[in-house]
Amino acid sequence: MAAIEMKESLDFEIVHMKAEYYPQVAAIFAQGIETGNATYDTSSVNWAEWDAKHLEHSRWVVKHFQSSQILGWFALSGVSSRNVFTGVAEVSIYINTNFVGRGLGNVLMKKGIASSETNGIWMLQSGIFPENMGSIKLHEKHGFRLVGRRERLGKMADGRWRDIVLLEKRSSAVGID
Repeated sequence: MAAIEMKESLDFEIVHMKAEYYPQVAAIFAQGIETGNATYDTSSVNWAEWDAKHLEHSRWVVKHFQSSQILGWFALSGVSSRNVFTGVAEVSIYINTNFVGRGLGNVLMKKGIASSETNGIWMLQSGIFPENMGSIKLHEKHGFRLVGRRERLGKMADGRWRDIVLLEKRSSAVGID
């Protein structure tokens, strides 16, 4: 159990994501959709689809110790089915909007990066809307660097084209020279 210092103590644990947590994970993802600055997606998928798209080894949730409420989550997805890219993964990290700014993103990011390196991931990448400065700053704080901007990469459901900034973090622990 860990505690984040704030006006009120928030006791939590970081645990591997289980299927039983997915309804809360999907609800947090839906909050991200509602912000308009977290994803191109317009809805959450079911557990089977989500499970098939994300790497088993690096799925983490922050769970409130007493209530078991999921406060945030981290997961990785492979970027290609080609063998030469097995060590490259895309980061997804979402925090319940009621708990943003309390350090949960930091603890999830640390756990996710450590887990990725333990499992042979040599590069993490994230595509983030440029307006999502909180997420960009979180990634930069954890060693991600800006590698570019992809203009008009995808079209939102309302017809608006959106850019993303591409950030990456290369692992020094996996043995890239």
